[in-house]
Amino acid sequence: MTGREGGKKKPLKAPKKDTKDMDDEEIAFKQKQKEQQKALDAAKANASKKGPLVGGGIKKSGKK
Repeated sequence: MTGREGGKKKPLKAPKKDTKDMDDEEIAFKQKQKEQQKALDAAKANASKKGPLVGGGIKKSGKK
């Protein structure tokens, strides 16, 4: 057994992906997705400032 055989094998390198040319529809779609993500992040930040939605107080069971 030589020193080269032991140990973990290295994975093969994946081929590089070619950069494809995007048309106007794809560019607009990606821009719209970015804007939606920014709006979602802003809504999350705004919601985290406030407390929980329920202010219920003492919870009562359904039994009497």
